[in-house]
Amino acid sequence: MRLSRCLAPLTLAAALALALPYDATPHAHAHASAGPPAPSLFGAACRTAVNGSHVVAYCHNPYVDTDRVRLHIECARWWDIDTDSAPVDAGPALTVRLTGRCWKEVGSAWISHQKVR
Repeated sequence: MRLSRCLAPLTLAAALALALPYDATPHAHAHASAGPPAPSLFGAACRTAVNGSHVVAYCHNPYVDTDRVRLHIECARWWDIDTDSAPVDAGPALTVRLTGRCWKEVGSAWISHQKVR
């Protein structure tokens, strides 16, 4: 009878482990990495400053993939010509400078990003 008393807690523990939901088992997290790979980080961080009719942007790319950046400027006056800068490649660990202007006031300015293949 002593042997059955020693095996009772072990049998109960085994039954509980088999009754647990799949996500609660310790091996569930080992299979989580088998899914699709995480997306790679991309995109330069840009700071844009407007001073009167002039716009200056600095874009720093901390990632491995090259980011092709462009400065877009929308002028406040209807007769003033909106501009888009030439694309500039910001390689890994590089900072690039983009500039542009309106004749009068700047309405808005933004940066577009494109992954270089």
